[in-house]
Amino acid sequence: MGMFILIIIAFGFSLWAQFRVQGTFKKWSDVPATSGMTGYDAARHMLDSNGLHDIPIEPVRGALSDHYDPINRVVRLSEPVYYESSISAISVACHEIGHAIQHKQHYPMLVLRHRIFPVVNFASGIAPLLIIAGFLFQWMGLLGIGIIFFSVAVAFQLITLPVEFNASNRARDIMVSEGYISNDEERGVAKVLNAAALTYVAAALISVLELLRYIMIFTNNNRD
Repeated sequence: MGMFILIIIAFGFSLWAQFRVQGTFKKWSDVPATSGMTGYDAARHMLDSNGLHDIPIEPVRGALSDHYDPINRVVRLSEPVYYESSISAISVACHEIGHAIQHKQHYPMLVLRHRIFPVVNFASGIAPLLIIAGFLFQWMGLLGIGIIFFSVAVAFQLITLPVEFNASNRARDIMVSEGYISNDEERGVAKVLNAAALTYVAAALISVLELLRYIMIFTNNNRD
């Protein structure tokens, strides 16, 4: 029962994190950057100044759909981020360029995440099926295999945390040093990036607690 309550709390935290990132992004979207740079301008300048002239930047539909595609080596920015000149737009755009720089410099955690992704993709798809089947048929061996596969997916989420925080730290340092934002605007940048990071923390927390719950069930059944 205690673990179940913790998971409910974690889900509540996740929902709060989602609302916070949306609210924070909207708030700082209304604050124009004194540099006058759009998200695209900042992203292009940051790429070029780090020797990544060959990486294109594409606008995409959807809110907060921004990402760096390491396979095709392209940065995709949501239209509000791509076209607008605001604290939120520049913050999100530069965060994604942080990932491109990580890729260029072979940041160890990013390299690890890329290498295990095919395994994680398979594991995250099959784990729920094995776990459900294990519960339905009361076959603890099947549940144990499902837990192993699920733990791979959890590990991927934990590896993602330092990747995201490192990209944000890179972005903040460059944004200030290159003059994309003023020192007074750094507080807004921190709020936008920290709010986004919380969503990853919440997702990882939920996954860890779910994994612990499955392990406890598996262990208790084996004792009986």
